Amino acid sequence: MSEKKTSRIRRGVRTRSRISRDRVNRMSIFRTPRHIYAQIIDPSGGRVLASASSLEAEVRADLKHGSNIAAAAVVGKRIAEKAIAAGVDNVAFDRSGFRYHGRVKALAEAAREGGLKF
Repeated sequence: MSEKKTSRIRRGVRTRSRISRDRVNRMSIFRTPRHIYAQIIDPSGGRVLASASSLEAEVRADLKHGSNIAAAAVVGKRIAEKAIAAGVDNVAFDRSGFRYHGRVKALAEAAREGGLKF
């Protein structure tokens, strides 16, 4: 594993340990060069309450690429809609060690606009 990936994973583990201490639902994100994914996970870590990604047919119909800020914003809005439908409105943001910048920031801001609080 590269040093860059190892550092990202280490940062993610540290964040998740803090979130698990608080016993709240967490919104975990993951990004690849081609897509972005988001999940709402319950405090025990055993159940996914809602999920959204740039791979979904509804999202792909609106976008040309799944790997840009516009796609991240659409995924952020969808995860907020699905979470509120599942009865979740307050989450902890788990950025999985990624910098709060670009696509990660766009997804978070769109989720906040959609009604999630974190």
